Amino acid sequence: MSITSDVTRTIADLRDEVCALHSQLTHYELVIWTAGNVSARVPGRELMVIKPSGADYASLTAEDMVVCDLHGNLVDGALNPSSDTAAHAYVYRHMPEVGGVVHTHSTYATAWAARGEPIPCVLTMIADEFGGEIPVGPFALIGDDSIGRGIVEALRGSRSPAVLMRNHGPFTIGRTARDAVKAAVMVEDVARTVHISRQLGIPPSLDAADVTALFERYQNVYGQPGHLEETQENPR
Repeated sequence: MSITSDVTRTIADLRDEVCALHSQLTHYELVIWTAGNVSARVPGRELMVIKPSGADYASLTAEDMVVCDLHGNLVDGALNPSSDTAAHAYVYRHMPEVGGVVHTHSTYATAWAARGEPIPCVLTMIADEFGGEIPVGPFALIGDDSIGRGIVEALRGSRSPAVLMRNHGPFTIGRTARDAVKAAVMVEDVARTVHISRQLGIPPSLDAADVTALFERYQNVYGQPGHLEETQENPR
């Protein structure tokens, strides 16, 4: 598959956006060294833009971002794609509503993944953003689409944009790559808060009807129409 002239500008814009979003992963301390990745679907094309493998965040440029098809094959770029490319590609193939995928090894969310335990819905913020508990996906080896299969399996029928892949870490999805990054920030925040609350006892889960009411309000009413509700200082 080649890149045609009619999509060149879109891909250039996505390279800029995906590169910039990686700085949010380091800003919120969701990754260390070269771990983690952000990708974005190219609208209307069987393509995605993703971070290259093992790239240093401090020197990452838009030109470093690589373009792959939705089977993980390199289409354009001088560097090797992320080792999670096949997982991202599988998600895009099987979840057409998803426009962005993020993977981090953020400390608290990854600790829950290591335990193989869902994060219970004990906070209004969890209800707002995730619509219920944050599920755990199966253990899967890196390198093929096994992780992607686990992500899709775990999120099928769930309102959550985040899944804790067992013994690995969180993956988040969104309508856009920016939405997926926001979910990655949020999942780490609630993972930390619920962990701390567990030191004091077992917090009670919210009532299911209240969770639905909170989720629908936040997703459909909260914020200003036509404006992004997040800022770098306050993503909520």
